[in-house]
Amino acid sequence: MPTKAQAAALLASPDEVENQFYEALREADLAKLMAVWAEEEEVICVHPGGPRMVGAAAVRAAFEALFSNGPIVVQPENVRRMHTLSAAVHSVNERLELVTAEGKRTGWVSATNVFIKTAQGWRLVAHHASPGTPHEPVEVIETPAVLH
Repeated sequence: MPTKAQAAALLASPDEVENQFYEALREADLAKLMAVWAEEEEVICVHPGGPRMVGAAAVRAAFEALFSNGPIVVQPENVRRMHTLSAAVHSVNERLELVTAEGKRTGWVSATNVFIKTAQGWRLVAHHASPGTPHEPVEVIETPAVLH
């Protein structure tokens, strides 16, 4: 298994980090998931309706608890990206496939992923997910009132 630094070297962009993050969720692969996180003390994760978890140990424990129920069937969609040379913010609609007492359902979560470029490559420093809804989130886009 590659070390965290070796895994990060393969992640040359925020998009690659994000892809590995969602693959790890679908595979319930805790090692793969933790490899995308920065080694900063202040990494932050908020699951839908949950508390703010600060630090790698808290983030690991939260995902370990989630994975105890099996893989998370999630697909990022409608990603909005803002990038600079050393930081990136992605606003994502996460489509989740859920099994409920009523059968299979689709749920939606709006999430924000924040990445920084480190000496070891791009890494995730924050994942914040809103409470879920049973319908795809509406996107409100402001348009200019005056055309030039």
